[in-house]
Amino acid sequence: MSDVPARDALPIPDYDHLPVTGLAHRIRSLEAEDVDSLISYERAHGGRLPVLQVLEIRLRELADGAVPSGGDAAGLSPAAAPAPDGGSKVGPDTQGPAQNPPSHGVPTNPAQPR
Repeated sequence: MSDVPARDALPIPDYDHLPVTGLAHRIRSLEAEDVDSLISYERAHGGRLPVLQVLEIRLRELADGAVPSGGDAAGLSPAAAPAPDGGSKVGPDTQGPAQNPPSHGVPTNPAQPR
């Protein structure tokens, strides 16, 4: 492992704030050296086992011949991608009928067992 990098020198700017699922997506574009630096940083700072497992698995994949995806690790993850233009197609003409929620705990409700 290499020396521990400074937080502002990490290949993913918001690394400390990513959930494990977001991290797994973002590291797909990193080279082995970048993943190695994240492992060093994680061991020195957080030591979170799930994060280390994701990073070490990716490092093994790269060692076994996997190729980085070519994306941007600093970009948006799929969970944070902006919504498509146009908004919702639901409007007054296309929405379903109004429904009343069932009454729970009301003694006059015939569907409620007594």
